[in-house]
Amino acid sequence: MLIAHRAGNTPETLRAAAAAGTCDVAEADVHLFRGRLEVRHAKTVGPIPLLWERWHLIDRSAPRPVLEELLAVAASLDIGLMLDLKGPDPRMVGAVRRAIAGWGGGRRLFVCGRIWRTIDGLRETADVRTLHSVGSRWQLRALRRRYRAGDLEGVTLDWRLLTPSVVADMRAMAPEVWAWIVDDPVRAETLTGWGVTGITTDVPELIRA
Repeated sequence: MLIAHRAGNTPETLRAAAAAGTCDVAEADVHLFRGRLEVRHAKTVGPIPLLWERWHLIDRSAPRPVLEELLAVAASLDIGLMLDLKGPDPRMVGAVRRAIAGWGGGRRLFVCGRIWRTIDGLRETADVRTLHSVGSRWQLRALRRRYRAGDLEGVTLDWRLLTPSVVADMRAMAPEVWAWIVDDPVRAETLTGWGVTGITTDVPELIRA
């Protein structure tokens, strides 16, 4: 499985990813903000009317699609969608369920996130595959303590945490084990050789080739 990092964050990039045909799934970052499921990678700055991302600020008035808008576009495209759910708001589960109700119908829809109670809350949602995100060694230890073999549908991890033994442990927990962010084709080949089933990348055309 090849996942295009951030390719689902706007309708335009989602359409472009589907047209290119170089990935199986487009990733979209989803924030619950003032009752709206906004699709964006940038973060808010509290009450200040700005968003920030790495080295630059973005005016909060910049267009920010909502999840329902993105789903409407994706419904006509031959591409899967992964929603990376951001933040600890307990209302996220209900908001996502309402947004995706009736949308599935066999389409490839994944949700992932580092707030595991949110992901656990979506486990029984029809037409959704859940992946628990792991971004640090302490999170990896916590995942091993909290879950047992066969407990999970999927795990997605920072590739730097992975070794052959870690991948084997994760595959015992879940059938899907994805790695992020992998932009080196040799590394991608190594990881899949260890048993990784999905690669998230900023350069899907390079990894696919």
